[in-house]
Amino acid sequence: MLFENYQVPWENDELRILRDAAAKFFTQEFKPQNEKWLAQGKVDREAWNKAGEAGLLCAEIPEEYGGGGGDYRHETVIMEEQHRAGVGGFGNQVHSTIVAPYILHYGSEEQRRRWLPKMATGEMVGAIAMTEPNTGSDLQAVRTTAVRDGDEYVINGAKTYITNGQHADLVIVVAKTDPNQGAKGISLIVVETADNPGFERGRNLSKLGQKSADTSELFFQDCRVPVSNRLGDNEGEGFIQLMKQLPEERLNIAQAAVIAMERAIEITLEFVKERKAFGQRVIDFQNSRFKLAECKTEALVARTFVDQCVMWLMEGRLDAATASMAKYWCTQKQCEIVDECLQLHGGAGYMSEYEISHMYADARVQKIYGGTNEIMKEMIGRTLG
Repeated sequence: MLFENYQVPWENDELRILRDAAAKFFTQEFKPQNEKWLAQGKVDREAWNKAGEAGLLCAEIPEEYGGGGGDYRHETVIMEEQHRAGVGGFGNQVHSTIVAPYILHYGSEEQRRRWLPKMATGEMVGAIAMTEPNTGSDLQAVRTTAVRDGDEYVINGAKTYITNGQHADLVIVVAKTDPNQGAKGISLIVVETADNPGFERGRNLSKLGQKSADTSELFFQDCRVPVSNRLGDNEGEGFIQLMKQLPEERLNIAQAAVIAMERAIEITLEFVKERKAFGQRVIDFQNSRFKLAECKTEALVARTFVDQCVMWLMEGRLDAATASMAKYWCTQKQCEIVDECLQLHGGAGYMSEYEISHMYADARVQKIYGGTNEIMKEMIGRTLG
């Protein structure tokens, strides 16, 4: 443990038991498969079923819908132990902490009972399709349309960089139900992908990092879904729904960044205590100690900040600007700390056989998805008056 005397302020005995169980599961069941998953560019489909059997999917969804009956803290514990085990490619952050809450908060009772139990068992894998080939952080500019035709929507458009795209059985599509209304014309439409002739998966995209996370192109060509698959009572509620859920998503990204910082420092400490140069251990050089002292300090500052944000979220007090601060600052520090740790590995840090090299490549996208850090600064800046 990097911070021996630090006690997580929101954790209790129940959560500590869950943490131990999650750590054991990811270390024993998923980590041995990681090299294979990296090579094939996605986790095995059965991994979702295994996680469901272990009770690690949809932990904050009420038991009446098949979930764990917990809250955001339960999802946090599972996410932290997954990343601590070095299994970043399993897309449960999207499945359980983004897609499932959209259905829980904005879906009808029929939608909740139809989809959530299957997501909790891993029978259905969830994805959310926001980004388009020409539209990133500016969600108001999406071009995908959902035109009503009787009791159905006809969806046309293309999405890209979609996490879980290769496995997804259920995709929340951000689409324009009224292209003339800007943000007020956006709705969230759920597409069930099985036996849907208007839905097509594109490439599993090759990426700089996070190579075991399937990231896909998705195409919708006259894709028909029932009007009852829309989230929300009325058309045009999608943008507001997105804005309400994004703070939680951005906090989750910040938390993943903190785990990465802590893990990078831990493996680097192990390395510099064993590696020798000029007749002494690398840790014995003042520069090494000073660099790691800086990294440890910044990681603890990040840890205390995100833990405070978790408590604010649980109290309903986490605002969009503060979540943006957490996402921007923690992901920036993640990239800086991982870079320093790679440097302390020397040439070994550039070799794929060392975990730090994968962490370096994986870190870069953290400053991009969930809204770029430039967008985060813009949101923070709007609070300055």
